[in-house]
Amino acid sequence: MDAVIDNLPRYLDGFTTTLLLLVVSGIAALVIGTLIAAMRISPIASLRGFATVYTELVRNTPLTLVLFFCAIVLPYFGSRLDYAVAAMIGLSVYTSPFVAEALRSGINGVPVGQAEAARSVGLGFSQTVGLIVLPQAFRMTIPPLINVFIALTKNTSVAGGFFVVELFAVGRELANANGDAVIAVLLGVATFYLLITIPLGLLAAQLERRWVVQR
Repeated sequence: MDAVIDNLPRYLDGFTTTLLLLVVSGIAALVIGTLIAAMRISPIASLRGFATVYTELVRNTPLTLVLFFCAIVLPYFGSRLDYAVAAMIGLSVYTSPFVAEALRSGINGVPVGQAEAARSVGLGFSQTVGLIVLPQAFRMTIPPLINVFIALTKNTSVAGGFFVVELFAVGRELANANGDAVIAVLLGVATFYLLITIPLGLLAAQLERRWVVQR
């Protein structure tokens, strides 16, 4: 374990970058995914069509290809984005359709009568979705949404292949430099990932008990 203890500052640097990727990409994916989910149920056919195409196209594109486009292809079009920012954009775009589909499953679980009642009292589509439908959909989809963010945590490791020094990239460098302690180095990487994913799982269970039961 000496290789882990001696290189703890390197682990912490990678862990911080991984957390930054997770938080920024997670928030952006949640915003984009919510918009896409709302468009999927929009009365405007063109918006529904765009949301459907976006969801199917991005969801079935490998994350590596999405990050390759953001980090390698965009600079050919004049992009001057930092690699970490490019990774955040790629992770946000890739994760957003999974958020949208989780929310759409929750939206489908909201009784139709509630939306009809909202329209009967004069609420428009955006008000009905924003005030009536989405709050209930979020409560019903807490576990799958947390699972999406846990998957995002692990997906941040792919950014290490595109010049972002996150946790997995640090582990790879340390494993190459400490060939006699590869297992210890990788266990150290796994431990830091668990510091993110286990609290997320506990948060999902707590929110599910607090919100879903009150529904």
